[in-house]
Amino acid sequence: MRALLKLMTLEIRKFKLGGLFKAVLIANLVILAFMIMVIFIDQGEIDPTFATFSEVFDGLSVFVKTTFIIFASVLLSKLVIEEYRSNTISLLFMYPIPRKSLMTAKLIIVFLFTLVNIIVSNIVLGAIIVGINHFVEVIPGTISLQDAGTELVTIMADAVYAAGISLIALFVGMRKKSVSATIVTAVLVASLISSGWGDFRLGNLVGVSVSLGLVGMVIAYLSIRNVESEDIA
Repeated sequence: MRALLKLMTLEIRKFKLGGLFKAVLIANLVILAFMIMVIFIDQGEIDPTFATFSEVFDGLSVFVKTTFIIFASVLLSKLVIEEYRSNTISLLFMYPIPRKSLMTAKLIIVFLFTLVNIIVSNIVLGAIIVGINHFVEVIPGTISLQDAGTELVTIMADAVYAAGISLIALFVGMRKKSVSATIVTAVLVASLISSGWGDFRLGNLVGVSVSLGLVGMVIAYLSIRNVESEDIA
């Protein structure tokens, strides 16, 4: 475990992934601005887009999950696909480090990046919206501790599913050795789980989210299963 953590730290430093947090901050500000704009534009409408806190949190979750599934594809491209495409991975595999450990470290970084950012973004942005509403009272009602606890559990479960789903793009990316194919796949997957009509969204079905999350995990496993013996030339 210690060796794996060290590998993850080295990968983060190598690719200067700390710079991603600026992009994460910008993305969150855009999501927040859009949510606030929709809430206020719909003020006074007979059938507003977000009439309750439940609808607000659901809409926020959709935007956050979509954003970070696409972010994950960029990270996958940077950590994995680009190294295979440029063949720099062959040089990396010459070091006295198990290939499987190295690839596992890369995929864990992507998984944790998606997981943590979805949880933090939902909590922080949701709290800001609730705080603003406390003063302007656009959305009726209040949030009880029980409601907050239930929402927190939902956020954490959705984050786990989405982190698994974010690895699905790895399948196409590894086959095509293409950054653009990886990102396009992530966009299509994110669009799929966000699609729906009215109050229904495909991604809200637990069975669908769990299944897609497991598919992503299986793809991650298959991508590193034979990495010790595969010919990368």
